Parts: sequence; structure tokens; C-alpha cells
Amino acid sequence: MKRHQCGWSTTGVLAVIVIVAIATAAVTALLVNVLERKNEAKQPFLRLVEVTEDTTDPAEWGINFPNQYDSYLRTAESTRTRFGGHGGSEALPEQKIERDPWLKRMFLGYAFSIDYRDRRGHAYMLVDQEETARQTKPQTGSCLHCHASIMPLYRKLGDGDAMAGFEKSYQYSYKDLNAELHDMGHGHAVSCVDCHDPDTMALRVTRPGFIYGIQALAEGEAEVPHLPTVQKWRESNRAAPYDPNIDANRTEMRSFVCAQCHVEYYCANKMPLTFPWGDGLTADNVEKFWNDTTFDDGQRFFDYKHAESGAEILKAQHPEFELWSQGIHARSGVACADCHMPYQREGASKASDHWVRSPLLNVNRACQTCHRVSEDEILSRVDAIQQRNFDLLQRGGAALMDLLDAVQKAKEEGATAEQLTQALELQRKAQWRLDFIAAENSMGFHAPQEAARVLGEAADYARQGQVAALLWRESGAVPVARHAEEAGSPVADD
Repeated sequence: MKRHQCGWSTTGVLAVIVIVAIATAAVTALLVNVLERKNEAKQPFLRLVEVTEDTTDPAEWGINFPNQYDSYLRTAESTRTRFGGHGGSEALPEQKIERDPWLKRMFLGYAFSIDYRDRRGHAYMLVDQEETARQTKPQTGSCLHCHASIMPLYRKLGDGDAMAGFEKSYQYSYKDLNAELHDMGHGHAVSCVDCHDPDTMALRVTRPGFIYGIQALAEGEAEVPHLPTVQKWRESNRAAPYDPNIDANRTEMRSFVCAQCHVEYYCANKMPLTFPWGDGLTADNVEKFWNDTTFDDGQRFFDYKHAESGAEILKAQHPEFELWSQGIHARSGVACADCHMPYQREGASKASDHWVRSPLLNVNRACQTCHRVSEDEILSRVDAIQQRNFDLLQRGGAALMDLLDAVQKAKEEGATAEQLTQALELQRKAQWRLDFIAAENSMGFHAPQEAARVLGEAADYARQGQVAALLWRESGAVPVARHAEEAGSPVADD
């Protein structure tokens, strides 16, 4: 009784000592962990091997950046969303022209009528191009610009000047340049060195086509509210051309590195590969640029002549950057990488996920960092947007087929090319808009209202062309529709 009144028992004292010891150990462990994480943050990677401008094999970069390389390797995995991607075996993916036969007819006279498939991941970008049946037709060396780690070859062609080598590349056949690329040991798909400085690892753009294109955009007058440094450059003394590697901010660079390839461009053998951005980035702007372009022989620009109608057609490539530029995400400062390569943490380090894929396959990190709603709600909203654009695309395709039927019937009735001029010009306008959305890989999501506007015009022009062909005997009675710019510039999606 007396011992109890005087103080702690031996057992109580020991318990306190144990608790204090455990707490001390825990705090010490926490402090050590914090110190380790701070040291990790100071040195985000360990340079075990030297990489240079000529290190095009991603596996060599992977020695220094194993986490990024491991995630990049996953681009070889099959992925699928409802409106895109490859979900079958590791053989070549499904043919779009078999699933939507109107695409095959739309491309008659162009190699895409032979082979036009769903996309696969970045790991396949070169091999799929090498193995496509389109290679049965002559292809230009320009095509390697966006499918291979090609900068060493450009430097060789230009005697050390990559820009000069790029400007020569269209004069070579694809097979010859591709063979040279492999002989040099650079037969790799677009690689780490194409987007990262090997000394500092900073983001950078290397593709000459993009550099010339963004400079033309900066020097033009089109509004670019989503590109603040371009606007800033325009307000400067313009002592030097806009240089994305110097002038762009980090958010812009997280889109620019993608825009080196995910864009519309000319890629054939009559002139160097060209990004058509001098008048702006909308479908109408790009159409105007091509309409104002002539080849060296004085002929107006076209990608191919339609084998059935004879119309001079504009072929869209994959204008993701252009359509994204018209949407709310671009206006809100959301970059391509934010959704398709969202940040992930490895210890104290934060790096972009290099498993480049649809945000629909990675909703938590790609979408829910901004959109505080359930995954089911996000997926439902996206599906509704894409379904509506898909329906408009199919209706536009049906309208174009009716136009071609009307042209064919008019020819059978004796209509001359001159009497069908209006119908064929309207085919050019309709098909450009239809292909602009069909070739773009978001099924309208990058800018839903803009995509719907473009598809609405496609169907309208196709129906006007159909009427013009049906009334060929009264050629001149149906005026070609005004250019969209005359009716008012399109606005961005809200």
C-alpha cells in the first residue's frame, strides 16, 4: 500500500520505457525515410550508361530509367476501348475498311483502300508501317518522320544538318531510307531521344516538320489562346523565329512532344513533308492552307484523285493535335500527357507513365485528379459524346456514298468532267471533313462540339454534291457552298 502511494511500480516503469523506445524508433525510422526520399528527389535517376543524340535504342535508356522503360514496354500490350484500339491477337489488328466499307470506297485511288487498320501501341509504330500492304504501292521516305527514331539519318542526309536532311528525305523511297536506317543501327520506333535531351532529360522537340509548322502557326494570325507563349512571341520584336525548345513552357511541351506526330501533314513525293498550320489549326484553316498550295508544276494541291469520280481529294492523316486545340481541355491548360501519360510516383520521384494509352483505361489517374465524380459517370459521359459523333460520322459516310452514286449515274448518262465540276468540288469539301474526324483517334472527344460541327458540314456538302450531280444537265444552277469562314469562325467547345 505504501509502495503504491510513493510512485510507479516496476512494471509501469518498464512499460513506459518500452513505449518511449518504440516511439523513438518509429520517429527515427520516419526521419530516415524522409531523408532518403529527399535524397531520391535530388537525384531522380542514376546515370549508369551514357546516352547521346545517337542512342536510339530505348533499351539503353532503360538502364538509366528502368521504371519509364518498363512502362513503355507495356505499349506492346493489346488494349481496347469501344471506339478504338487493338484488342485481338498479336497479329495485325482489324481492318477499318472491312468494318466500314464506305471507307474503302472513299479512299479508292489511294493506298488506304488497300490496308487501313485499327491502331496498335507505340511499340509497333515502325513494324506496322513496314508490314502494311500499302507498301505494295510506292511510298516516300517522308513517312519515317513519325514512325522511326530518324534524326541520325536526317543528320547523315544533310551532312550534319538535320533540317537539310529532312528536306531531302521525300526524294527517297521508303524502302531505301528504311533500309539505310536499319543499316545504321537505328531501326527503332520513335524513342526516348526523340522527346528528351540526353544530357538534361528535359522535354524537347526534334521533328523538323513540327518545328517548321509551329513557326508558321506563330507567324500567322489565327487565334491560339491555348498556346500562351506563341501569343507572347507575337507581341515581341520577333527577332528570331518562334523556337518551341526555347520559348514554350512546360505545359505546352507536354503537348508539343506529341504534336510532332499526332497531326495532319502532307507525306508524299511531290514536296517535303509539310504541317499545314500557316492559317490556323481548324479543319477549315487547314483546308484553306491546302487550297492555297500549289505543286512545283503549278497544279493545285491534292493528295490523290478519286479513282471512281476523278475528284482531287484531300486526305487527312491523324489530326489529334488540331482537334484537341479546339476543345475545352486545351483551353484549360490540360496537356496531352496529362491524360495519356499521367504522373505516377515511385518513392519520392514523380514521373509520367510511359505506357501511352487511352485515358479510359486509366480513369483514376488520368481523369479523376480533376473530375471529382465516379468512374462510371466519367465513362458514361465519354461514351455518350463518342456515340453521338460516331452516329454523325456514319451518316456523313452514307451521304458521301450517295454523292458517289449520283456522280456515277451522271457519268453513265453522259455527263462530262466540266459538267460535274461542282459535284466534285463538293466531294472534296465533304470528304475532307469526314476524313478529318474519321482519321482523328478520339471519336470526337478531343473537341466534341467542333467535331459535330465538322461532321455536320461533311454531310451537308455531300448532299449538296449529290444534288449537283443529279442536276448535272443544269450545271451552274447549284452554287458551291460558301467556305465556313465566310459564315463565321468556329468557336471552341465549352
